[in-house]
Amino acid sequence: MTDAARAAASGWQLHKIATPDGILAVADYDGAAARDREPLVLLHGFTGSHRSWDAVAPALAVIGRCVAVDLPGHGGSDFGADPAKYSMERTAAALEAGLAACNARPATLIGYSMGGRLALYFAVTRPQQVRRVVLESASPGLATEAERAARRGSDDELARFVLERGIEAFVDRWESTPVLRAERRLPARTRARLRQARMQCSPAGLAASLRGMGVGQQPWLGDRLRSATMPALLMAGEEDAKFVEAARFMSRGLPDATVAIVPGAGHNVHLEHADEFARLVCRFVGSADPAATAAQSQEGERL
Repeated sequence: MTDAARAAASGWQLHKIATPDGILAVADYDGAAARDREPLVLLHGFTGSHRSWDAVAPALAVIGRCVAVDLPGHGGSDFGADPAKYSMERTAAALEAGLAACNARPATLIGYSMGGRLALYFAVTRPQQVRRVVLESASPGLATEAERAARRGSDDELARFVLERGIEAFVDRWESTPVLRAERRLPARTRARLRQARMQCSPAGLAASLRGMGVGQQPWLGDRLRSATMPALLMAGEEDAKFVEAARFMSRGLPDATVAIVPGAGHNVHLEHADEFARLVCRFVGSADPAATAAQSQEGERL
């Protein structure tokens, strides 16, 4: 079955868009029926794809047009093996071109983990193209060059590992990462589907993503947060202490931020607690006036 056929069978319609650095795969959920709705652009995490949003797409499609992007090195996108093409800025430029091609601007950006870092970078550098931003288990990067250099070293080692040992050994290692510990509580069938999706990743694509867009390569955004003037929802699972702290830190710099800490959740909130994730996003996107935003913030944590 082709990528397009698999996407169509799941409710997604996959489009391949040429950008200066490669082919960007963009999937529309619910097809033409959603074209007149506000775009909700979904950006997955490392080892994910547009299919990472299957659990929440039906609920989000009620309030907007779900457009999920396969980031470079993932899914149906093809950017080759040069890590330079995977940098944060060049990935943001490819995303900008992709959203223009499918008429999905300005958009609400919804990014998870790696996708959340990209969403924040896009919001900081291209605020006029972003209506709102939802950052799930995301961070502004690392503040010092020493931290970034250390992370580049560990990401490069991980890239060598996937290239030398192959995807199965890599997925075994990735799924044992402490930040993903909460995934072990997922139903066996869900865990199996998640593993199967990761096993479909390209070793070369993952290696280039690690070397080009890893946290160590990302510019520090902590001192540029005020540039993202749009409303922001910062979401983290209460068991994911590092990213709870990151959300609180970002909320102090972003001009219009609400923090939502999800009880009983780890890093992957939209998979572990799909209903609560969708409820929080739907309420946030539906808050079109200051009174509604104020009412919403009483459920979350306004810092």
